[in-house]
Amino acid sequence: MYDLAIIGGGPGGYVAAERAGAKGLKVVLIEKKELGGVCLNEGCIPTKTLLYSAKLYDNALEGAKYGINAQEVSFDFAKMMARKDKMVKKLVGGVGSKMKMFKVKTINDTAIIKGRTQRGIEIATAEEEIMASNLLICTGSEAFIPPIPGLEQPNEIILTNREILKLKERPESLVVIGGGVIGMEFASMFNSLGTKVTVIEMLDEIVGGMDLEMSIMLRKMYAKKGIVFNMSSKVTKVEGNSVTFEKEGKTTTVSGDKILVSVGRKPVTQGFGLENLGVELHRGGIKVDKKMRTNIPNVYAAGDVTGFSLLAHTASREGEVVVNNLTGREDQMRYNGVPAVVYTNPEIAGVGLTEELAKAKGIEYKLAKLPMAYAGRFMAENEGGSGLCKVLIGPKYGEVLGVHMLGNPSSEMIYGACMAIEAELTLKEMEEVVFPHPTVSEIFRETVFDFSH
Repeated sequence: MYDLAIIGGGPGGYVAAERAGAKGLKVVLIEKKELGGVCLNEGCIPTKTLLYSAKLYDNALEGAKYGINAQEVSFDFAKMMARKDKMVKKLVGGVGSKMKMFKVKTINDTAIIKGRTQRGIEIATAEEEIMASNLLICTGSEAFIPPIPGLEQPNEIILTNREILKLKERPESLVVIGGGVIGMEFASMFNSLGTKVTVIEMLDEIVGGMDLEMSIMLRKMYAKKGIVFNMSSKVTKVEGNSVTFEKEGKTTTVSGDKILVSVGRKPVTQGFGLENLGVELHRGGIKVDKKMRTNIPNVYAAGDVTGFSLLAHTASREGEVVVNNLTGREDQMRYNGVPAVVYTNPEIAGVGLTEELAKAKGIEYKLAKLPMAYAGRFMAENEGGSGLCKVLIGPKYGEVLGVHMLGNPSSEMIYGACMAIEAELTLKEMEEVVFPHPTVSEIFRETVFDFSH
C-alpha cells in the first residue's frame, strides 16, 4: 500500500513525488514516456535551449555595436539540435536521480485506474497492481489540433511543438498558425536563424493574456526583423504546404516549407481510466478546489490536466499544495502571484493584473511605468534596444497589483514582483528594498520611486 500514487512525471508529478518522499511518504510515480513530461522533453527546456543558441547567434551578428568584430558568423543547426537533446537527456537523468534520492518508486508504463474501494485507489500497470491511499493525477496536456480541413494529423509538413523539435534541417520558410506564447517563441527562434516566418493569428494581437501595450511593442519589433504578421485572421484550410485564411472578408493563401500548428493545448483526460472514478470535469479539464481536490475523496489533480493555468511552475506549486495538505500543513493554491514569460528576444514577463484584466473586472488601479532605458545596466547590454516596465498599484493602500516587463532579462527579474504581490508589499515598502547596482532589475524600484515622487 502506497501513501501516494502519482500518474504523470512532469513538473507537477515529479515535484510532488520529491516533496512527498522527502516528508517520509511511500510514493509511486508512474510515467508512460520519459520523466520530466512535456516541459522537459517537448517544451520548456528544449525550446529554451534552442532559443539561447538563436540569441547567441543574434548577439554575434550584432557584435560590432559593442566593439566586437566577428567574421563570417554562421551556425550549425544539427549541432544546435544535438545540444538540445544532450541537455534534455541530462536533465531527465537528474529527475530520475532525485526520485531515487527520496525513495520514490518510478514505473515507466501506462497506468490504468481501476477504481476506488474501501481499501484505497487501485491502479494497474504491466509491472504491478498498485493500491494507494491517495492519488494525484498529473497527466498534463497535448497540442490541440483545430477542426480545419487539411489539419487532421501532423505529417512531414504539418508540425506541432513535438515534431518541430525533431527537425533535422532548418526550414527556409515557416508558417505559424497561432501567435501565442509557443508560436511566438518558435517564430522568434527561426526568424533569428534566417527562416522566412509568417504568423497567422485569429485574435487582434499576439501573446494574448500578456500586457497589451507590450504585446504590440513585441510584434512591431519582430515585424522590423522580418516576420510577417496576419492578425484577426481565421485559417480555413490547409493543402500541402499552403495555408488559406480569411481576414475582413478577403481570402489569402501563404506557403511554407513547414507549418507549425500552435493554437493551444488541451488537458489529457483519456486513456488512463479516469472514468472509473467518476471525477468531475470542467471545460475539458479536471475540476479541483483551492487544495487541488477533485470531487472524489483522496483524489487530486495538478498541472495542465486541470485546464486552468497551463504553466510548468504552476503545476509544481499545485503539486506542493497537495503534498503539504497530505502531510499536515494547511495550504491552498493562489494564482495572483503566478508569473508568465514569453522567451522571445527580447523577453516579456508579467505577473498579477494587467491593465486589460483590471478594467474587465472593474478593479481600480494606478499606473506607473518607465522605459527600460532608465536602468543603466539595460542600456549597457542592449545597444539600441527598447523596453518597458509597468507597475499596477492599488489606489487605496498602494499595494502592488501587477508588474509587466518587456526587455532582457525579464524572465530572471519577474520573481521579485511575484514576491512583492505574495507579500502584499506597498509602494512605501518597496522603496525600502535594496536592489544591487547596476542591474536591470533596478527598473522595478525606479518605476515605483518615480511614480511616488
